[in-house]
Amino acid sequence: MNLSNLLQTGLQDLHLSLSEAVQIQLLDYVHLLSKWNRIYNLTAIRDEAQMIPKHLLDSLAVLPYICSTQILDVGTGAGLPGLLLAIARPDWQCVLLDSNAKKIRFLRQVLVELKITNVEVVHSRIEDYQPGPTKSFTTIISRAYTRLSDFYQQTVKLCATDGCLVAMKGSYPDLEIEELKELPVHLEVVPLLIPQLEAQRHLVVIHG
Repeated sequence: MNLSNLLQTGLQDLHLSLSEAVQIQLLDYVHLLSKWNRIYNLTAIRDEAQMIPKHLLDSLAVLPYICSTQILDVGTGAGLPGLLLAIARPDWQCVLLDSNAKKIRFLRQVLVELKITNVEVVHSRIEDYQPGPTKSFTTIISRAYTRLSDFYQQTVKLCATDGCLVAMKGSYPDLEIEELKELPVHLEVVPLLIPQLEAQRHLVVIHG
């Protein structure tokens, strides 16, 4: 099965409807990631066919759980999931934050080559990030944090009062959830079924 068919089948299984133009952009991203990966080592996944479930579908599966249209992706790496969310929803505004200069260079090149206009790429650690006094985000998402408590403590100040924090996880994070039990938050853990992927995936959604 070619990459286009893999993507289309996966989107159907996720019950996501994306235009042909958006699907082409997503596949162009995969090609660019594969090309840059040979030199910059952006991801451990080398095979483009494996990038469809492990990167594209894994990222796009969170779309129904995004709280609103102002997104901050912390530790975005190669743009996962923030860049893919921005491609899928061109009416959203996404900030991609990472401290790795190689990955930032890659992301800026992707924006140019794919003509993406609803994304800002920021080279910074989350501890140093200053978005401005009037800027807050309705969804702050990350695929990169080891501990939920760190994610919460370092990002909650940037989240709008009606917004949410969304952490992408593998297996159910029992111990990390236990660490948050004293905080004044409502926490929901959603199991995700990623097409073409057997590994466990969970989404932790935190509302203040």
